Amino acid sequence: LDGLVGRYPEERAVYKERAPIESVDSFNCPILLLQGDEDKIVPPNQAELMHQALLSKGIPCALKMYAGEQHGFRKAENIEDALDSELYFYSRVFGFTPPGLSPFPINNLSS
Repeated sequence: LDGLVGRYPEERAVYKERAPIESVDSFNCPILLLQGDEDKIVPPNQAELMHQALLSKGIPCALKMYAGEQHGFRKAENIEDALDSELYFYSRVFGFTPPGLSPFPINNLSS
């Protein structure tokens, strides 16, 4: 990450400035978080913290955790589920009904 963001901890302020969790106050649209439980680039606890922050702010959101996945899904069934989940999420947010998708809870979204 040194080449992408900066040396840590010397450039800690850059990391803080770019961290999504630091911008939750400016978020105002529904957010779907798709997270691999073995991700070492964005550890699962960061997705969980973001989800909790979005819940607290009342933003429609969902968190789906994928077992055995890292940063970028590799298992075909998880890639397919992630794409289907995006379509389901959009369908709920924008009010259309695509066939054959498995529903999952979307917090803070009125029916």
